[in-house]
Amino acid sequence: MDGSISKDSDYLVDELNMVEDIEVDMKDFDSGVENFLNLDNHQSFNAPDVIVDEDLEEIDTQLFELAGVEEDERKKLIRRLNKPTTCSSGVVHETAFHLVCVPESKVISSKIQGTLNIMSGSRDGSRDLGSQSDDSFHYERPHVEPIYDAFICPLSKQVMRDPVSIENGQTFEREAIEKWFNECKENGRKLVCPLTLKELKTTDMNPSIALRNTIEEWNARNEAVQLDMASKSLSPGSSESDTLQALMFIQQLCTKNLSSKHIIRNAELIPMIVEMLKSTSRKVRCMALETLRVVVEDDNDNKEIMADGDKVRTIVKFLSREQSQEREEAVSLLYELSKSKALCEKIGSVNGAILILVGMTSSKSENLFIVEKADKILENLEKNENNVRQMAENGRLQPLLTLLLEGSSEIKLSMASYLGELALSNDIKVFVARTVGSSLINFMKTGDMQSREAALKALNQVSSCEASAKVLVEEGILPPLVNDLFVGPNRLPILLKELSATILANIVICDCDFNSIPVGPNHQTLLSEDIIHNLLHLISNTGPSIECKLVQVLVGITNSPVTVIPVANAIKSSGATISLVQFIEAPQKDLRMASIKLLHNLSLHISQELATCLCGPAGQLGSLFKVISENIASTEEQAAAIGIVADLPEQDVGVTRQMLDERDFEIVVSRTKMIRQGETRRSRFVTPYLEGLVRVLSRITFVLSDDPRAVVFCRDHELAALFTELLQQNGLDNVQIASALALENLSHESKNLTKLPEIPPPGFCGSVFPCLGKKPVMTGLCRVHGGACTQRDTFCLLEGQSLARLVALLDHTNEKVVEASLAALSTLLDDGVNIEEGVSVLCEAEGIKPILDVLLENQTENLRRRAVWMVERLLRTEDIAYEVSGDPNVSTAIVDAFQHGDYRTRQIAERALKHIDKIPNFSGIFPNMG
Repeated sequence: MDGSISKDSDYLVDELNMVEDIEVDMKDFDSGVENFLNLDNHQSFNAPDVIVDEDLEEIDTQLFELAGVEEDERKKLIRRLNKPTTCSSGVVHETAFHLVCVPESKVISSKIQGTLNIMSGSRDGSRDLGSQSDDSFHYERPHVEPIYDAFICPLSKQVMRDPVSIENGQTFEREAIEKWFNECKENGRKLVCPLTLKELKTTDMNPSIALRNTIEEWNARNEAVQLDMASKSLSPGSSESDTLQALMFIQQLCTKNLSSKHIIRNAELIPMIVEMLKSTSRKVRCMALETLRVVVEDDNDNKEIMADGDKVRTIVKFLSREQSQEREEAVSLLYELSKSKALCEKIGSVNGAILILVGMTSSKSENLFIVEKADKILENLEKNENNVRQMAENGRLQPLLTLLLEGSSEIKLSMASYLGELALSNDIKVFVARTVGSSLINFMKTGDMQSREAALKALNQVSSCEASAKVLVEEGILPPLVNDLFVGPNRLPILLKELSATILANIVICDCDFNSIPVGPNHQTLLSEDIIHNLLHLISNTGPSIECKLVQVLVGITNSPVTVIPVANAIKSSGATISLVQFIEAPQKDLRMASIKLLHNLSLHISQELATCLCGPAGQLGSLFKVISENIASTEEQAAAIGIVADLPEQDVGVTRQMLDERDFEIVVSRTKMIRQGETRRSRFVTPYLEGLVRVLSRITFVLSDDPRAVVFCRDHELAALFTELLQQNGLDNVQIASALALENLSHESKNLTKLPEIPPPGFCGSVFPCLGKKPVMTGLCRVHGGACTQRDTFCLLEGQSLARLVALLDHTNEKVVEASLAALSTLLDDGVNIEEGVSVLCEAEGIKPILDVLLENQTENLRRRAVWMVERLLRTEDIAYEVSGDPNVSTAIVDAFQHGDYRTRQIAERALKHIDKIPNFSGIFPNMG
């Protein structure tokens, strides 16, 4: 084609194939194309101008059809081009698309053809410069050698990769001409050549091997030069733009042809790209990560290079970057690398890699893309057992459990063994128990000792939570566990017996009805007498390690007030109390503590047996007090030890005297005062510890009349004042109850300890003439006891604050506290004291109304009995009897006690009713009582 170059020329269109339905002014069309394409933003190949006949105003609609442009879009474009625009006088930009030479003098404007081409490829007529498509590669990269028209497919406008020639000798890209032929067939058009529009007889295509080789050589020469330029740009001294262009070129090269990736590898560019990850430019780092992903995608050889050195470690560091784009690129790259088995191991070996990835999958702040990619990476990393272990360690346990369920025998054994080494949260333990609990139980039933050991270790770990232990019980763990414990020593190694005992100790703490779960061949349960006997026998005939675990099993069973009773009965019937008591002196601290906790659970049910075993020359009572006094802090063991002593029978004088002999009460007083003064470290066991101390201390008040040493001890340590202070321990009901009962005992003894005044003998005249003598006036005497009283020496309630605090406790919500307070106050109205003065004292302390309120509330039979007794004493005073007789509520309460109380209460109520004239004094339903 001859064409003279003139930048001011219009465009020529051949007349041969004009279609009359579209008429466009060519100058407006040219200007519209310029505006539509915004060609200044595009780069392409330089192309010569062509002279066009400016008189022709029609465009062949076949061009639009060639481009695959629909009619609606075609009309839309024409409407836009028809808008008034300022023509550029036909100037052809140097960046215009290349020209297409049409046979038979058909010359088409490159701008028109470019427009149609873009419309067929991108409906909005724009291109993303950052895209890695073939189009972007074709138009973006510069060429060292100029491009030749013969390399360009007339249809695709791209450099051909697989050129083929058709029947008339025209050459096209195979894919493009195949598409043309298919469209002709689908649209019912004649099979024509897209250039000549002449009909073809066949769709046969012949590969243009020579042209293809020429194009490949041309590409290779250009790529070699450009690759060298890119290599030089991947250096620390290069500018940011040069580095980005080099990285973009490498991406385009790899995207254009996957086989080109070996060129990148052979040019040793991969290490250079990795070095770009250390750049100070965020854009360069992101582009380098993206380039590495493109380079290694579907190329195992390139992935192997990434496995060398610290390349993977460098990439992993980007996972913790604050910049989201860097993290996205890093996870995308790691995902590609994780498709290689060798790199799975490499990624897992980087310290913290799996931890970060697991954190990403569970993070609510990460974007969805990163979460999904991180999850896919972890799925790939599951191919490596070590990675699975790390995932489990960092909270992603499902892969390990899957292998435990579905892996080979060796893998199942390995995973079970590792599961036994993991530190699991309680929620995870429940999940594990539900997922693989049944499988682990089956493992422990096998004859292979290695498998049984692995299963038992895992079950030991999983069962250490009450909720997960309950799941294991539901899965049927109890029968094989009990069987493992009771089989002969030659059947199961000691280590496995210890593990079985430990698991059973974990299991029995859960809230299950063990009395309904069969564990033996004859439907025995854990609470069956023969099973308990077997456990006790096993305790006596095994080593300390298993002894400790078995005692812990009994501790777990006896923690419930329901299940403790059959265990206590079995211990009584087997005479095992003495054996259990001996463990208090065990050198193994765990065994000692377990035995003390067990005895504390049993102490209320075997108190007399314990008292017999603990006392005497060989008894362990002293050992208990060593435990009680050995730490400054209040420990669980100390609380249990003092609880055992507190539960011993209060009336057992032998125990109390031994404690006096061994000065144990001094330890108790000392510890009580230390807690009161805040000298001990606070702990969650301080409350039961203090309750036990006060209860033990109160037992000395039960032997005041039997052992003078008890009175001396109470005086020396001012116990009346101490118990009075302890009445103020709000929230510690047991402390208040024990203190009130102790004050009751002390007050009972006051009338025996009160010193009556000595009356001086009368003078001579008085002795001769009694009428002349004067009776001496005695002052400072106790109104109730009639002698000299003090809180310290005679334990009188009127001294100090005892009376007021006891009255205040009558309003307590715990009826046992109220009952203990009433009992202490009743000593002021007891026989042997001045009852009338006792009533006066209670009136002054405003205690009458609270006592009557207790009667009216009628909470328990014991309280009613106490209240009726005190009210009867109060009514012996005429003023009070007069006031009460006018209160129908009190009268009704006394009548109710008279009608419905027990024998003793009804007797007392009868006397009370006589005081308020509800029953005649001469009548007597019950025998007279003092």
